[in-house]
Amino acid sequence: MSEKKPKIVVFDLDYTLWPFWVDTHVTPPFKKDSNKKIVDAHNHVIRYYPDTPEILKQLVEQGFEVGVASRTSEIKGANQLLNLFGWEKYIKYKEIYPGTKTTHFSRIKNESGVEYKDMIFFDDEQRNISDLVKIGVLSILVRDGVSHKVVQDGLTEFASRKG
Repeated sequence: MSEKKPKIVVFDLDYTLWPFWVDTHVTPPFKKDSNKKIVDAHNHVIRYYPDTPEILKQLVEQGFEVGVASRTSEIKGANQLLNLFGWEKYIKYKEIYPGTKTTHFSRIKNESGVEYKDMIFFDDEQRNISDLVKIGVLSILVRDGVSHKVVQDGLTEFASRKG
């Protein structure tokens, strides 16, 4: 019997892939400066958690579909950052708008045809984790940004699930 794996791996953005709230802590529009760094309107350098790009790349290379689900009201800025960081090529499902994570996941389910039980979600907010656990999505609380260990532990937990 092969190890059980999720069909879709979904990440929140703020304090999960990057260490800030895109709608309050940074100021769009974003751009690359002359040193190829991503900066906001005040020329503050925008950073992400160190493991993020490699995690997204490896998940796609391993055959996972990847999505993002964010409740931010700064839709344009969040999309701009995904593009400037070069991560759009890894992300198949993008649900970035205010509302509940259950709405985001309902849309991912409808678009992909994948059941909730075949998804895993990483987020820094307990309220989102609680909402998604109720509908059957394995949801992992991210305390200090996404890391290889957090993702691997989540995939291990997914593989050990019954049903």
